[in-house]
Amino acid sequence: MKKEKVCIIGLGYVGLPLAVQAALRGYEVYGLDNDKEKIRKINSGKSPIKEDFLDINLPKVNIHATADPKVIKKCDISIVCVPTPIDEKKLPDLTPVKGAIEAIIQNFKKGQLVIIESTINPGVCEEMIEPMFKEAGKIVNKDYHLAHCPERINPGDPKWNVTNINRVVGAFDKKGLQWAADFYENIVDGQIMQMSSIREAEAVKIVENSFRDINIAFVNELAKSFDKMGIDVVEAIKGAATKPFSFMPHWPSCGVGGHCIPVDPYYLIERAKLSGFDHEFMKIARKVNLSMPEYTIELLQDALNEVKMPLNGTTVGVLGLSYKANVSDLRESPVKELIKLLKENKANVLTFDPYVTDKSTVKNLSELFKKSDAILLATDHTEFKKISSEDLKKNGIKVVIDGKNCLDKESIKESGMVYKGIGRR
Repeated sequence: MKKEKVCIIGLGYVGLPLAVQAALRGYEVYGLDNDKEKIRKINSGKSPIKEDFLDINLPKVNIHATADPKVIKKCDISIVCVPTPIDEKKLPDLTPVKGAIEAIIQNFKKGQLVIIESTINPGVCEEMIEPMFKEAGKIVNKDYHLAHCPERINPGDPKWNVTNINRVVGAFDKKGLQWAADFYENIVDGQIMQMSSIREAEAVKIVENSFRDINIAFVNELAKSFDKMGIDVVEAIKGAATKPFSFMPHWPSCGVGGHCIPVDPYYLIERAKLSGFDHEFMKIARKVNLSMPEYTIELLQDALNEVKMPLNGTTVGVLGLSYKANVSDLRESPVKELIKLLKENKANVLTFDPYVTDKSTVKNLSELFKKSDAILLATDHTEFKKISSEDLKKNGIKVVIDGKNCLDKESIKESGMVYKGIGRR
C-alpha cells in the first residue's frame, strides 16, 4: 500500500530528524523552511545540524526541501515543527505556529491531517488553531483533522532519538486520533499512547519539562545551601541515589539551557493565569535556575580573591558555548549570560567550543589555556572532561570554576590551583 505524502514545516532540531525518519520508513517527504542555506544543504544530502543520526541517514533518503508553501497542497499529512520561543519578558511567542497554520490554510488540501509537534500550552489547538481554520471556512473533523503529538528529541543522546522514544497523541476526533497514531506507529519503534483529548496531549510536554526544571532548581538551591554548610552536594546526591525507590537524581550546574526546560514552564504559567491560577512553585523554580550564572560568577570572584586577583582585568577562558554536552545547540544557553556578567565585571573573556568553532574566540584548548589566568567550564563536552590538572598547571592557570562538576577536583586542588564547583566542598 502506497504511503501518504508528508510535509514537515520547520526543518530544525525537531523537524529534520522527523523528516528523515519518515522518509526511511517509506513516506514521500517534503520539508518546508525559510532558511535557503539549510534547504540547499538538505537537498544535497548534507545535514545543517551536527547530529550522528542525521549525518548517517540524511544521505540515504530524498527529502524535498523547499521554501515554497505550495507543497502543502500535495501532502496528506502536514506536521508543524516550528519553534515556540519566549520573548524578553518571558511571555510565550506563538507567532511561528500562527505562520505555519496560515501557510496550511492558504495551501489547503481537503481531508488533510494536521499535526502540531511544536511545544504549546494546553488550549492552543482549541483556542487558537481550530478558530484560525474556522475563520477561513475550514471545519475540523469535516474538512481536515487536527492532532497534537508533542515533540520528544534529545540532541546528542546516543541511545534515545526520533526512532525509539515513546510518543503520545491527542486529536479532536477518533478518526484523526487513529490516523495520527498509525503514522507514528509506522515510523517510531517506541510505544504510542492515545490521549483522551487534545488538551491532555498538549499538557504532557509542559509536565515533563516543568518536572525537570523544578527538580534541577531543587538541587541548585541545595548547592547554594550546602556550600554555606561545607557539604559536597554531589556526594550527597549520589548517596541519596542509592535508595532504590522514590528518588531520581538531578544535578546542579552553572545554568539551565536548551529550547525546552527554560522555556516550557512559562507557557503553562501564563496560560494558567487566564484560568485564574498562579503557579507560584514553578515561578520560584525558574527564579532559582535563572540565578545560577550569577552565582557561578560569584564563585569565580571568591576564588580569585584567594589568589589576590581582581576579576577586573583578569583573563577568563570559558569552556563551552552550547547549552549541553556534545552538541552545537546554542538555544537558551546559560553561557551567554555568564559571558555577559564577566564582561560587565570587566574581565577579559576568551571562549572555545569544539562544536561551535565559528563563534569561539580562540582556535583550540591549548591557545585558551596559554592566554588565560582562570578557566570557567560551562559545558561538559567529552573533550573537556579529559582535561588534566597537568594541562592547567603547566599553563599557569590559577583558578578553575567547574560549572558542570565534571573535572577531577582533588587532582586540581593538589596541584595548587583554586577549584570551585557548584556546591562542591
